[in-house]
Amino acid sequence: MKLVATEEERDLAAAMRDLFATHCPTTLVRALREPGGERFPQKLWEALVRAEVLALPFAADVGGSDGTLDDLAVVYAEAGRALCPSVVLNTIHLGLAIDALAAPDRRAARLPSLIRGDLRGTVAVASPYDATDVRPRLRAERTADGLRVTGRLDYVGDADLADAVLTTAAVETYGEPDEVLALLVDPAAPGVQLTPLPTSADDRWHEIVLDGVLVADDAVLGAVGEEELRRVALTVRALQCVDMAAGAETVIARTVAHTCSREQFGRPIGSFQAAQHLVADMHIATQAARLAARSAVFWLGRGRPGVRETAIAVLKAATAYRRVTADAHQLHGGMGYVLETDLHLWSERARRLGVEGGGVDVAAGWLA
Repeated sequence: MKLVATEEERDLAAAMRDLFATHCPTTLVRALREPGGERFPQKLWEALVRAEVLALPFAADVGGSDGTLDDLAVVYAEAGRALCPSVVLNTIHLGLAIDALAAPDRRAARLPSLIRGDLRGTVAVASPYDATDVRPRLRAERTADGLRVTGRLDYVGDADLADAVLTTAAVETYGEPDEVLALLVDPAAPGVQLTPLPTSADDRWHEIVLDGVLVADDAVLGAVGEEELRRVALTVRALQCVDMAAGAETVIARTVAHTCSREQFGRPIGSFQAAQHLVADMHIATQAARLAARSAVFWLGRGRPGVRETAIAVLKAATAYRRVTADAHQLHGGMGYVLETDLHLWSERARRLGVEGGGVDVAAGWLA
């Protein structure tokens, strides 16, 4: 794995940092959380489409930019620093899943609209509690018009904003093992019921219940295997680890700036050895998380199953992000516990990403 960023990666990181600074300030993050407010970041979305970010990891034959998973990790790092809304990242996950799982004709039909920004969605191919558990939660029966799908999906992110949810269903074939198909479900289709699942961080999770929902043939992406599904789920988890490591770096930078300006006993609190040691420990943990996350993305992008690498990335990144945000609150003193500082926004993202798809206890089990 390369440890030093290339000139192209540095240029991409700088461009993305400028874009997020302009179109994704913390005021936007706060506004999207307001009850009854606008839930979709339209101006940010349009800026990302113009910058061809949604095209980055896809091949030129579908209108993409022929980028790599390493390039996408650069985007995710800047997204993590800026707290990029989850609907953007979930749509990229949808594109990655279509690219990996769809038959060639279905891939060619769906990816161009996503790249143009006309399709947004999310992925639900693995358990929300364990990214390596890719058993289908839905059952399907073949009909003359397509598939009739029944079942329940737990904790699907941004389902209320999605045009399509990519998931899997087991199709009963008499006398043979069930065939698993990847398919796109329209959350607004008849027979689909969305139930919000509120969290302390105001994340927009939903339970999706399907009762004989018709999925047309052109929304069935094709038969898929367990290893393909697991690779998609682990790729999403590895990219989330990049997000976590970069978010932790931003929290450290904000904390250092505060400790250099805030004075106690006539001197900056950053001059006290106890504070310096705490920040040093935060930095060491975050750099280990960054390297582990980029290693997981590197090897997944080169065809490895990636279970071990992703497990280590989750262990490092989830632990570091939670620790860094907790220590940052402490070093900010009393003001670290009021909402006006924005610090809670990173703390809440650390909690969500730390457990989504399996936390450190689950990831430790993957190593077995």
